[in-house]
Amino acid sequence: MKINKYLFIIAIALVAFGSAHAQDDVDPRRKQAIDSLALEKVKDLSKYISIIGDKKTQFSEAQRVMDRAEELFAPDSEMGVSSLSREEITYYKVREYFERLMALNYDKVTIKWYDIHYISDLEKQPDGTYVGVITIYQRFEGTSEDGLSYKDTTKKDITIYVKKKETQIAGRTIEFWDVLLGDVRVTETSA
Repeated sequence: MKINKYLFIIAIALVAFGSAHAQDDVDPRRKQAIDSLALEKVKDLSKYISIIGDKKTQFSEAQRVMDRAEELFAPDSEMGVSSLSREEITYYKVREYFERLMALNYDKVTIKWYDIHYISDLEKQPDGTYVGVITIYQRFEGTSEDGLSYKDTTKKDITIYVKKKETQIAGRTIEFWDVLLGDVRVTETSA
C-alpha cells in the first residue's frame, strides 16, 4: 500500500513537472506573435541605422537613436563590417559600430535593408532561451562632394534570442516572452 502511495506521489510530481516544463515552451499561437516582434525589431534597427548614418541627423538626435537602438540588443552583441576592398570582416560592439557609422567620412550616406526573413526556426537552448536567425540584405552607398564614392550590398545574419521574462503589474507577476537581437554576422559582400 505504501509503495502504491509513493508511486502515486511520484506520478503526480512528474505530471506537475511536465506541465510546468511545457509552460516554458512557446505556444504555437504565441510563436507567430514572437516572430512578428522579432521582425519588427529588425526593421526598427534598420530605421535607426539609417538615421544614425544620415549626415543630416543632428548629433543629439543621433545619440538618442543610438540609445534606442542599443536597447534592441542582448549584452555584448557585435555587428560585422565588411568592404569590397578587403577580405576580412571586422566586428565591433554595438555602440562602437553606431559611433563609427556616424563618423563615416562621406557627405551623404544611404543605408537600406531589404529581403528580411527568417532562415532558421526558433530552437530551444538548455537554459530555456530560444535562438533563431534572421537574414537581411543591406545596400550601403556613401558619396562625398570631392567625388569619393562607395557602394556595396551585404548579406547579414542576425541572431535572435527569445526568453521568458517577468514583470510586476499592480502587484501581480506577469510572464511574457521578450525578443533581443544578438550578433549581426556578415555572410557575403558584393558590389
